[in-house]
Amino acid sequence: MALIAAIYVMAGLAGLLLFRYLTNNSMQPLWALLLADVLATVVVWLSGLLYENVSVYDPYWSVFPPVAFLMWAFYTHTWSLPVILLLIASWYWGWRLTRNWMLTFKGIAHEDWRYTKYRRLHPAVFHTINFFGLNLMPTLVVFAAMLPGLKLFEWGFGLKDVYTLYGKGICSPLVTTLHLCLGFVVCLTAATIQLIADKQIHDFRAANPGLYCNVGLWKRGRHPNYFGEILFWWGIWIMYLALGGFDWYICGPIAMTALFLGISIPLMEKRQLQNKPGYAEYRKQTRMLI
Repeated sequence: MALIAAIYVMAGLAGLLLFRYLTNNSMQPLWALLLADVLATVVVWLSGLLYENVSVYDPYWSVFPPVAFLMWAFYTHTWSLPVILLLIASWYWGWRLTRNWMLTFKGIAHEDWRYTKYRRLHPAVFHTINFFGLNLMPTLVVFAAMLPGLKLFEWGFGLKDVYTLYGKGICSPLVTTLHLCLGFVVCLTAATIQLIADKQIHDFRAANPGLYCNVGLWKRGRHPNYFGEILFWWGIWIMYLALGGFDWYICGPIAMTALFLGISIPLMEKRQLQNKPGYAEYRKQTRMLI
């Protein structure tokens, strides 16, 4: 655990130094943040190569967004209501996901079954898959999903700002506030769903090793943890929608949804069908997400 922490401190410092260098040389801050994110990912990737373990990257998903949002608040000197709500939601979500990773962390020698599978099936191109598919691609998807949250920092939350965004007072501050709070509640609900699902599956696996979990939230949906993850990023977009309007930033949560529906869930389902007796019937009786 200390080793992983040291790797992430190095990655964070590398990203921070690059961000300061680029912004000091007149690069647009949002682009500088993206490049800093990529550099930090490269540091984590190189550490994974050193220890021959792609799972070194696993905590990055939950660590970068809340830290980046907080640092962005200090960088922009913005502490408006939307920003405070975003920070509360993202740190709650990040704490939940990082905590779950820590509970399941089995040491630097243990690699997630997905990565082991890629090593075995595609040895000739594994390092290409590793860098672009298993490290860089998730980083870019998460950054895209973060963009609506980062755009919240561009606005305060006074009457003047609401009129500027919506024009001639078409939408009242009360309606905007309710819309913003709705996104915040969606984010908290999503992370709480994940927290409950974590406990239910950990308890179930401890009492029923080798079986698939079909109790609690897992009885209502086959992947409540993934449902909560998707819902969280849509919650951030709803918060942005309250202030920024409907535009191309919706591509962020769409990309996140596509990642789970197109890659994560099919991989997990295939493994469960192979290893868990009765999962095929459970799959027929239980919806994927909702």
